[in-house]
Amino acid sequence: FKLKKMWKSPNGSIRNILGGTVFREPIICKNIPRLVPGWTQPITIGRHAFGDQYRATDFVITKPGKFKMVFTPADGSKGNEWEVFDFLSGGCGLGMYNTDESITGFAHSCFQYAINKRWPLYMSTKNTILKYYDGRFKDIFQEIFEE
Repeated sequence: FKLKKMWKSPNGSIRNILGGTVFREPIICKNIPRLVPGWTQPITIGRHAFGDQYRATDFVITKPGKFKMVFTPADGSKGNEWEVFDFLSGGCGLGMYNTDESITGFAHSCFQYAINKRWPLYMSTKNTILKYYDGRFKDIFQEIFEE
């Protein structure tokens, strides 16, 4: 496209400005056969609309070296540093984030949507791979469910 730089996704930018959740609900027509005939009820997907890959920082690595992530607390206390990978040659890297406030808003909107529709709510994560990242979503959903 001959752009001078790689711009962030416009859809991702709008989602981040809105915050909250994007729900994708199917339109069901009786005269159009379903792809899975056994499904008699619609399935709606709720998607978190903040942070994650939409606000991630990604980059190309062109030579050997260490990829590290650093967290510096605003209160001046001791921070943390994580060594992510020791590159022997080129590659790519990614750093992404989310906030408890945003995850909590996502959880509340999902629960409210399910209550309003009188539908069950199923939360899906892959916390076997991203134990802390997806685990944080799971923990916050569980806390709100128990309230």
